[in-house]
Amino acid sequence: MRYHLTPVRMGIIRKSTNNKCWTGCGEKGTLLHCWWECKLIQPLWRTVWRFLKKQKEDNIRCLTLLGHFGFDCLPHQLMNRSVQQGFFFNILCVGETGIGKSTLIDTLFNTNLKDKKSSHFYPNVGLKIQTYELQESNIQLNLTVVKTVGYGDQINKEASYQPIVDYIDAQFESYLQEELKIKRSFVDYHDSRIHVCLYFISPTGHSLKSLDLLTMKNIDSKVNIIPLIAKADTISKNDLQKFKCKIMSELISNGIQIYQLPTDDEATTHVNTSMNGLLPFAVVGSMDEVKVGKRMVRGRQYPWGVLQVENEDHCDFVKLRDVLLYTNMEDLKEQTHTWHYERYRCSKLQKMGFTDVGAGNQPVSFQEIYEAKRQEFLDQCQREEEELKQKFMQRVKQKETAFKEAEKELQDKFEHLKRVQQEETMKLEEERRQLEEEIIDFYKMKAASGALQTQGCTNIRKDKDRKK
Repeated sequence: MRYHLTPVRMGIIRKSTNNKCWTGCGEKGTLLHCWWECKLIQPLWRTVWRFLKKQKEDNIRCLTLLGHFGFDCLPHQLMNRSVQQGFFFNILCVGETGIGKSTLIDTLFNTNLKDKKSSHFYPNVGLKIQTYELQESNIQLNLTVVKTVGYGDQINKEASYQPIVDYIDAQFESYLQEELKIKRSFVDYHDSRIHVCLYFISPTGHSLKSLDLLTMKNIDSKVNIIPLIAKADTISKNDLQKFKCKIMSELISNGIQIYQLPTDDEATTHVNTSMNGLLPFAVVGSMDEVKVGKRMVRGRQYPWGVLQVENEDHCDFVKLRDVLLYTNMEDLKEQTHTWHYERYRCSKLQKMGFTDVGAGNQPVSFQEIYEAKRQEFLDQCQREEEELKQKFMQRVKQKETAFKEAEKELQDKFEHLKRVQQEETMKLEEERRQLEEEIIDFYKMKAASGALQTQGCTNIRKDKDRKK
């Protein structure tokens, strides 16, 4: 008889190699499988392990309760509330046009998202944002897919990564502004921060392109990057393995950080460790159903055979789906919030002058920093006001001096013109006097000439009278 970590059940194993799991998962194996590999028991193990680990770290006293109080139902309350609110997940797909981004997303969620094909003739790199509401069982998922448009189609690819960086920063800034509001509403707020970036690598079989290295280097500190080898069915298995090793070597040598699956949880340590060794994933997407034997599977039909998308011997699609959706979706969201967003937030607040410690490495409160910044701002305003006053007075003095000099010049010019005018007036008066004298002399000469003429006429008349 073997005992387990539950006081209400025990199991009797007579044939350890042929026992069906009594927990309901339907698997067969040893009882060790039921507790360590059963999908229904793993969440319980994770919760218990995290609780015991935290209890050990915090050195909290553990007391035995004398009755049932009901707070052991808190996980169910959280689960019910989360199910009612729904979940959200944001994916960024970066890759060249026609590399299979839309097809892979359709294959991941087994639905046709009805995305139009992109053109190769965009002048600049852009982003296409689409939001979908998906439902599996009674779980609703608000899925946002952001895809690059025209990526790698330009001759000059130097700034092709900039629209991607700007979009990621814009979503961080939007969330930060919502946090800094006086009246916040995170219940209704649509969190558009990117949780994972699926970077599609062309299946060249040689090495990464310079554009790939440049883009991933600029976004690795802002988003969780999962590199993918797209259209992996175009490379043989031997070349594919060499290509994977080459890609990882180039990423490490260039200091590019990609998303590493967490290995601190004992329930998923083995799986995630093996998955980390398989990066980058070689994937193939297809929504077409092909008949293999007596069953229909999703895959691609070739003259030499059928490639099954969900066959792990053919490609890594199932591994990607498990990593992305089944085991690490919540970790991707947590990494985005606690690591990438916090880095952006710290950088932004530090640029604004906020800090956690003051002089002597003493902690300071936000209120103290605010008052200090406010006083600093007021002092700066006062200094700038004094400087403006001094500049204004200096400009006024300069203008007054310039006006006085201009006034003096005008006065001197006026005096000069006045003297010139007086001299001209005197000349004109003198000329007038001379002219009047000449007129008087003229009239005198005219009168004398008239008298002589009259006298001459009289003498002539007398001579005529005498002759008669």
